[in-house]
Amino acid sequence: QVQLQESGPGLVKPSQTLSLTCTVSGETITTTDYYYYWIRQSPGKGLEWMARVRYNGNAYYSPSLKSRTSISRDTSKNQFTLQLSSVTPEDTAVYYCAVKKGPVVPRTLNEYDYRGQGMQVTVSS
Repeated sequence: QVQLQESGPGLVKPSQTLSLTCTVSGETITTTDYYYYWIRQSPGKGLEWMARVRYNGNAYYSPSLKSRTSISRDTSKNQFTLQLSSVTPEDTAVYYCAVKKGPVVPRTLNEYDYRGQGMQVTVSS
């Protein structure tokens, strides 16, 4: 059974950098053909994929967030991490980590093969 668990701060101040970690169990993050995602959902914007790292370590970013986003992985810990810089209240959302086989970016949460339960992140002073 594959499980993903998000961890990080639930409250971040404006202009700071948000760092979130996803710990994966049940499979390794080097499993062929899989992509590991960070996505978020907010009431006003819907579901938004932010970044993904391929099983071989290649990173991909949403064009709208590319200038502020970094994704990395630690294969020894079976984790991957998101950093989002210069946060504003607009970045308040529920953040999910998820995994999907193949290169097509899912449009809905249900299309991911596995995902974490999500964590609320609020940007506020």
